[in-house]
Amino acid sequence: MYGLTADKEAGAQIYAAAAKKEQAGILFQDAVKMVRAAPALSERLKFSGGVGREFNIAHHRSGSFFRPISKDSGKSGSGPRPHFALCDEVHEHPDRSTMEMLERGFKFRRQPLLLMITNSGSDRNSICWEEHEHAVKVAAGTLTPDDDFSYVGEVIDDSTFAWVCALDRDDDPLEDPSCWPKANPLLGTILTHEYLAGVVNQAKQMPGKLNGILRLHFCRWTDADKAWMPRETVESVMADFDPEEYPDETPVYLGVDLSASRDMTVMAAVVPTGMMDIRREDGSTVSLPTFDAWVEAWTPGDTLQARATADKAPYEIWVRDGWLNAPAGQRIRYDFVAARVQQIDERFRIQAIAYDRYAYDKFREEVEAIGIVVQHVAHPQGGKVRSKPEPEKVDAAKAAGLPPPQGLWMPGSVSAFEDMIIDGRIRLRQSPLLMTALMGATFDRDPQDNRWFVKTKASVRIDAAVALTMAVGAAVDGPVESTAPASPWDDPDFSLVQ
Repeated sequence: MYGLTADKEAGAQIYAAAAKKEQAGILFQDAVKMVRAAPALSERLKFSGGVGREFNIAHHRSGSFFRPISKDSGKSGSGPRPHFALCDEVHEHPDRSTMEMLERGFKFRRQPLLLMITNSGSDRNSICWEEHEHAVKVAAGTLTPDDDFSYVGEVIDDSTFAWVCALDRDDDPLEDPSCWPKANPLLGTILTHEYLAGVVNQAKQMPGKLNGILRLHFCRWTDADKAWMPRETVESVMADFDPEEYPDETPVYLGVDLSASRDMTVMAAVVPTGMMDIRREDGSTVSLPTFDAWVEAWTPGDTLQARATADKAPYEIWVRDGWLNAPAGQRIRYDFVAARVQQIDERFRIQAIAYDRYAYDKFREEVEAIGIVVQHVAHPQGGKVRSKPEPEKVDAAKAAGLPPPQGLWMPGSVSAFEDMIIDGRIRLRQSPLLMTALMGATFDRDPQDNRWFVKTKASVRIDAAVALTMAVGAAVDGPVESTAPASPWDDPDFSLVQ
């Protein structure tokens, strides 16, 4: 309202902007209500559209207007020339296109202002996360904020004013109400303590609501609407290491999640590294195997940019940094992936390749065509059916007087992988592609709480999480003999790239 009536900008254009015009209309209707409630404004401003259907507020004296706008408005014609542009709920913007459309028009203005307002989000590959990180650095006055975000005072970007309401790292809003005002500066005015206490009680009683409440009421960035595990838990088992540093003939288990024409193909590798004593809650100690793991991924190079936009993921950056392979073409050729299996076979001793049946016959043909002899172990991705155990394992178990083995299935592999992370028995090679998949993983479950991945419910590509979990299942299933795997740590020449 100030920019429209009193900022001395002739022909000012004020926009409430969003990816969709309906969303922009929410902020615009708040402005309409303000005008109708303020005699000084209602005397000076005129509406276009009937009551409840307003689409424009005009200040005829200065030739200025205020209206909602969406990114579709800039696809044709000269585009907007904003004096003020207001972008609400940035965490819901799929990309930067709306902001860029508005900023292109700033060149016509003497003192343009872009105002962005948002809750926290759950997608760290989004425009909102990028703006959040920039805002924190500007407010803290340093490009490398410490864990406590203590103030430093350097001028990072003097064209940006940032105000970030957030809890401190160790605050627990579920148990300590004294931290609530940090993320709710209007607590006690438009927001009551009673209401917020009720919301916190819901988060305690219904875990499915926890992440949404942390985002919308306490400005905590989460990694999915219902995260599999806290990011801090996964980060604790992430490490920098080079798979090429393992001794020759190191055993390795692979998991392959093959793609359709435009999706992502991922191969995961799991290496047994030894044993670890784990102390359980009842005071007992059990010795369990440890592992190292990494993922390698491929996506079609010809459609990379379009799918990066559609998936809201920085695929081009991941390709540049070596986390994603993007060979030319509109689909991933399985002989490319088979060639990588051959390279691994030359250095490692492949124990098994765990696979889902989708398109696997074609991939298996490529593997066999280049002379690789390896055990292929079926691993269904759903949660209803187990694979049939390999005949060799059935015979070996019978000869050893052991119970008959059960085939692989996703609920068992999910639980095994989860236990490894919680126990700290697995090291994952640091990868933004893998972290994104793990944090965005979504599940279906049955009444017995068996869980399996559901890609269609995920907001990001989770193929890397699926492939890695399949490889973990194969590694846990392992050979029938109860022999401890040789650890690369026992080799004096073995080293890791830190």
